[in-house]
Amino acid sequence: MSLWIKICGNTSLADTLLAAEAGADAVGFVFAPSPRRVTHEQVAAIVPHLPAQLEKIGVFVDAPFEEIACTVRACGLTGVQLHSDAGPDLPARLRAAFGPALRILRVVHFGAKAAQQAAELARDTNIDGILVDSRTATAVGGTGIAFDWATARTTIFSGNGKLVAAGGLKPENVADAIATLAPWGVDVASGVEAAPGCKDPLKVQEFVARARAASR
Repeated sequence: MSLWIKICGNTSLADTLLAAEAGADAVGFVFAPSPRRVTHEQVAAIVPHLPAQLEKIGVFVDAPFEEIACTVRACGLTGVQLHSDAGPDLPARLRAAFGPALRILRVVHFGAKAAQQAAELARDTNIDGILVDSRTATAVGGTGIAFDWATARTTIFSGNGKLVAAGGLKPENVADAIATLAPWGVDVASGVEAAPGCKDPLKVQEFVARARAASR
């Protein structure tokens, strides 16, 4: 099974195509307060120019069902990533509205309760994957900070289904993360940027190449 790679925090067509050309499986667009925040209009203008097989994931923080559903339709998204206080019924409502074609990811922030939360989410048949991220007092994602992989390997990453490693990944350490965690996927935003919201072409290419090599 090949590693799933997502390049997140895209704000322009050029950056998004860069991820596609580097061989990423998915790109992410942040519809929440962030240096990488985008609007419906921006993403709706980008998506038609992307390869059909590239997954287009919207990132939402505390957004209600109606807002998410409207964004998925308006932008042509193929998946959603749900942060923070997404209600327990939200994945089921999204699944009912969009069917099995929509990839639904839930986010767990590394910490004392993360393993328990991941185990509970893994039992929800409407959730396609669990993204494990770092968080700070001011940011729920895109922090550029890695969590404790050694601890996570024996707790969260021990048999909880499709787990995606995020938080602090970059070309220099993604191979170590994959070797330690054996994740189903990896997700990067700040680790491949030249500046917040602006990708570095070389870093994007190196990240995907090193992740692919490590997963083999």
